[in-house]
Amino acid sequence: MTIIPENLAIEKPKKHLLEKMNKTNLKEKILFQKDSDFHTISVVENDLGRFVKYKDTYQAGFIKNEYYNGNLPYINYFLIPYLINPNIKKILFIGLGTGIILQQYKTLFKSLKIVDIVDIEEYIFPIAEKYFNFKIEKEFNFYLQDALIFLKNTKQKYDLIVVDVAGDEGIDERFTTNEYLNLIKKHLTKQGIFVSNMPSATDILNKKNKFVLNLIQKYSETFQNIKLYNGKTSNKIFYKVFFNTEEDILNITNLIIISSEKEIKLKDKKQDIEKIGINITKYLQDVI
Repeated sequence: MTIIPENLAIEKPKKHLLEKMNKTNLKEKILFQKDSDFHTISVVENDLGRFVKYKDTYQAGFIKNEYYNGNLPYINYFLIPYLINPNIKKILFIGLGTGIILQQYKTLFKSLKIVDIVDIEEYIFPIAEKYFNFKIEKEFNFYLQDALIFLKNTKQKYDLIVVDVAGDEGIDERFTTNEYLNLIKKHLTKQGIFVSNMPSATDILNKKNKFVLNLIQKYSETFQNIKLYNGKTSNKIFYKVFFNTEEDILNITNLIIISSEKEIKLKDKKQDIEKIGINITKYLQDVI
């Protein structure tokens, strides 16, 4: 079963905003397109930047315009672990995307020794290299594999696990189960941090948001400490860039969940992230 983000909305979009979105015509140039065992995957370029798509859905990419330059903005929440533990040595990254965030990790984490990168999509690794200037570092190990199979077989423990996975329509339900969360916990060090990107209605704690409230409960039962970030900043940037509006067109957002057995405290290291061009303060304000 797939969790389809649009089905999680608890409010209908405003008619005039929906019309604005539907009238937007981004003239795309296809740079690459292939059918794999799992997706129709393409790399497209338009006036806003360069992006990876599964069918018609933007999965990753780099925005470059006068308002914003960088990753799809929700990715910037993945930099928050640096503020929790700047001495991370071992990372597991599930879902490569463009790989840009990993280059940022390489710059920030001075003690980095191992980055295991797992993705089920066979074309994503060469795409990241050819179209997004992803550079392979000596610390990087690549695994073309189903993430849950990898987790069941590996004996490695990590200081940071980041999971950002989606198919053509949404998130595989397997990434919401107690079994999955316990597998993640098993592979974290005592001070390890787990960061997960999940879809949600924009009003995260609304009682009608049953899927997400149930998911938060599972996380709370598995990990001693969790922090939630509601994606307001990333939504604002996304809608401004793509549709020239500062209102949410759809009643859905990225919910970033940070989990750990250790108390989650942020160190005063924001200036390091600002040096790589990210105003992380804006994203930190989205904590629930």
